[in-house]
Amino acid sequence: MTKYRAAVQAVGELAGEFIAEGILVFFAVNAPEELRETALVHDCTDEPAAPVEIGDIIRLDRHSFPVLAVGRVANENLKNLGHLVLKFNGLTEAEMEGDVTLPAMPVPDLGIGSTLLIEDGEMNKRWN
Repeated sequence: MTKYRAAVQAVGELAGEFIAEGILVFFAVNAPEELRETALVHDCTDEPAAPVEIGDIIRLDRHSFPVLAVGRVANENLKNLGHLVLKFNGLTEAEMEGDVTLPAMPVPDLGIGSTLLIEDGEMNKRWN
């Protein structure tokens, strides 16, 4: 099951600073401008179909990553603002309450038109 689907519409001018640190910040197009300048701005304003959970799969274009940890407010942020912070640090506990952590790997090169999918990890386990 796809829990969330979005496409990147713009890349904020300060997003590269976060990407260099292994962090992708997403905000929906309706977020305030001062937040959008640090983010990959996406078109999805729909609420997630289900919460992001450990073991879910994040797909960024053709790259797939398992979710290792979900901060306490990450799902609320995604639901209310289309805000998602993906950290490629390999931690199994979120450093900050809004983080979703992924394996320590290079951040994929994303741009306008790139896709973000969050998929149910249980479903992927059954089919693989």
